[in-house]
Amino acid sequence: MNTTAKIIILSIMVLPFAACEDFLDIKPQGQLTQEVFPTTESDAILATNAIYTTLREWHYHSGGYPILDIMSDDSHKGSNPNDQLPTLGPYDTFDHTATQDGLDRWWSTLYEGIKRTNTVIEKVPLIDMNTSLRDRLTGEAHFVRALLYFDLVRAWGDVPLVTTNEPPLKLHRTSADSIYQFIIDDLSDAIDMLPEKSGYDDNNLGRAAKGAAYALLAKVYLFMHDYENAEFHALEVIDSDEYDLEPVFADANGQKGEHGIESVFEIGALSVAGGSNGGNQYANTQGVRGTPNRGWGFNRPSLDLQNSFEVGDPRLDATVIFLGEVIDGIEILGDGTTPDEILDDQENVIEIECYNQKVWIPGNSTDTQFGHNRRILRYADVLLMAAEALNENNKPGQARIYLNMVRERAREGNGAILPDITETDKDLLRDLIIEERRHELALEGHRFWDLVRTGKAPEVLGPLGFTEGKNELLPVPQTELDISQGSLKQNPEYE
Repeated sequence: MNTTAKIIILSIMVLPFAACEDFLDIKPQGQLTQEVFPTTESDAILATNAIYTTLREWHYHSGGYPILDIMSDDSHKGSNPNDQLPTLGPYDTFDHTATQDGLDRWWSTLYEGIKRTNTVIEKVPLIDMNTSLRDRLTGEAHFVRALLYFDLVRAWGDVPLVTTNEPPLKLHRTSADSIYQFIIDDLSDAIDMLPEKSGYDDNNLGRAAKGAAYALLAKVYLFMHDYENAEFHALEVIDSDEYDLEPVFADANGQKGEHGIESVFEIGALSVAGGSNGGNQYANTQGVRGTPNRGWGFNRPSLDLQNSFEVGDPRLDATVIFLGEVIDGIEILGDGTTPDEILDDQENVIEIECYNQKVWIPGNSTDTQFGHNRRILRYADVLLMAAEALNENNKPGQARIYLNMVRERAREGNGAILPDITETDKDLLRDLIIEERRHELALEGHRFWDLVRTGKAPEVLGPLGFTEGKNELLPVPQTELDISQGSLKQNPEYE
């Protein structure tokens, strides 16, 4: 039996923790089982830190590769033409199947994280320890469990709901509606238990805060098309005065903005190879290939994305690394095995060699890239969620305030570009907000989900191979279907 495929049925019963005293400085704890761990306050901290270790696992990021961007109109596979073509090529053309590489790893890693959160939620409240700390750690677990289930339900729809580390051996898929309600309940619990971001000291930067739970809840309600609740929770974040926009757009994802004013929730990492050491391979997977050698070069920004930016928008140059560009004194020469241009049958340029600048980290080696802090939720995203919800709730004037805040930061003082939006028509303003999300959040894993939840995917992605009624969801990994012995069923159109 494949050990990866056992994640829901068997491995949830045992808890091998890799956790840390200093949150990122990981020290494996050996074969600790739930019978003897956690039982002390120190154990509770270790168990909670182990939850965050899951988020640095390479496979947490959609199976190791940025397939959500590749499935959107924002990017292509990248690297040289043949590199990982059987692995990633099908996502580029929506030909992926239940046996596609990566899906099983993503699924199993999400459930591994859920196993760890369940341990904290079940065991930590029983420990005789500081009450305030106990509640906070439990709240962190509720937040991360909601985050993991949000990935699961968006990717696969109905999924098994596992709330204990002693589940039945055979699990069935729970309806997406029930999963969404479970996520809402988890986040509500998190909000009651978590401090504001300002309540953490420098030794605990990166832990989930109340604002992160409100922001994720707003996003969940957007996916449910419950715009009243989406508006309410997005405004809770805005009105908290805990967050603001970085003055410089590039810092919103860059090293200078780590755990900064715009960061609502990010995955902290160290510039060392290997997730068990505190590193995160997410950026290394997408780093510049060749010269300088910063990674594998996957997730190539598409010409469609590049051409969609308004004239003069500084976010284009801060999003895309072009050949010949000089960054931090280093000239980007690229990969000798990758064509500078890729042509179609009519000799039209359809791709150019370029890279995702949002994952760039200054340094001199590939290990540097492991230190990129991936932003899961940032304040600009919250402002645009608020704008979208307010517009849907027939409040275009308020919606434009938050939309134009994002545009004002983007122009960085240049009044000749990116003028304020004055549109009042609800449908037209909706399109402008979604387009603003594309430019602000490009290559951060949002675009595919935005197109699906707004119903725009068939029109926008249809020419790329997207099939309505099928590709809104991913196929359940075949390994999981096999190990379930019939208790799990495949998604429609993938059978």
